[in-house]
Amino acid sequence: MASGKILVAQGGGPTAVINQSLVGVALEARRFNQVAHIYGALHGVRGIVDEEFVDLTQETSHNLELVANTPSSALGSTRDKPDIAYCKEIFKVLQAHQIEHFFYIGGNDSSDTVRIVSQEAQKAGYPLRSIHIPKTIDNDLVGNDHTPGFPSAARFVAQAFAGANLDNAALPGVYVGVVMGRHAGFLTAASALGKKFPDDGPHLIYLPERIFDLSKFLLDVKATYERFGRCVIAVSEGIHDASGTPIAALLAKEMEHDAHGNVQLSGNGALADLLCTEIKAKLNIKRVRGDTFGYLQRSFIGCVSDVDQREAREVGEKAVQFAMWGGHDGSVAIKRTGFYSVDYELLALDAVAGKTRVMEDEFIAANGTDVTDAFRMYLRPLLGSGMPDAFRLRHNPVAKVLHR
Repeated sequence: MASGKILVAQGGGPTAVINQSLVGVALEARRFNQVAHIYGALHGVRGIVDEEFVDLTQETSHNLELVANTPSSALGSTRDKPDIAYCKEIFKVLQAHQIEHFFYIGGNDSSDTVRIVSQEAQKAGYPLRSIHIPKTIDNDLVGNDHTPGFPSAARFVAQAFAGANLDNAALPGVYVGVVMGRHAGFLTAASALGKKFPDDGPHLIYLPERIFDLSKFLLDVKATYERFGRCVIAVSEGIHDASGTPIAALLAKEMEHDAHGNVQLSGNGALADLLCTEIKAKLNIKRVRGDTFGYLQRSFIGCVSDVDQREAREVGEKAVQFAMWGGHDGSVAIKRTGFYSVDYELLALDAVAGKTRVMEDEFIAANGTDVTDAFRMYLRPLLGSGMPDAFRLRHNPVAKVLHR
């Protein structure tokens, strides 16, 4: 006998719109008579294994809508990266609670978790429908035109660099802003969308899709500084040398590692400080400043793309529809169908799980320090409406009297 129970969880880094997907699942599921209970797992897969569930069926629609418009993960998240043994424990709990539909909102690791759980259910002959719902500010899920969370983070990055450029123009010097992105440079590249005038920054953009050479970097900065009297630089945290070693690890004596053994790149400020030190020492430029955006771009309130909100809601709704009406497990994907409109497809989990998308060559300028118009056209509609604008005084000089 069917239980009518579904479970939804959130994994990985929070975003400004991940709760839209959560609420999309909860509200869309209420439309189906066969759904009796909608459970939410606290702190992702860790909460599933620990059986820490909350009953979202008892939430009012009004409060769900308020939560939908609130950034970060309302259910809490986790950085656990389940292996097969871990996923077997997940499946054991799902089976014990008679969960019939499993929805997991997250990025690459989350899609792989859904894939393994789906396989375990099939091996056991248990009727579980498993759907992965896309989410990542890195925009690195294959098979997607873009992923929910990225447009809002990109909007933040574009606006932040527009502001940094205004600051740098008022008090000229060199500014280095380090943006999230270990393997994919989409978010760092978004800094280019804050430019308005030809001499606006960022003047130099460095992405992990290209090899980073410190000597060439210093020459680029020197040439830009001599041309404009200032230089604004956008750098991805994941820049690396020809061997694939992160530049932060090369310049720093000691680097922290994360739970998966990777060099800790996000939020520690090391790369910005190290690059600024190199610029000061090698180029003899006095005013050099650096910032690390770190976690600010993930859940920044009040800087959310309305396009991102709408699509994050829709991937949650479509996940439920695919689960109820379709006969396959899978990963929901956003497909661009025009300028600008999208449609949604259900991709096979094997096509998405454990894979990483990087910026296409057509989006990166030949010199390796800028983006192309193709990327600007790609990103512009995703940023949403009401992007702020900046203006300048017209230069009407008054003749000197003392000629000093």
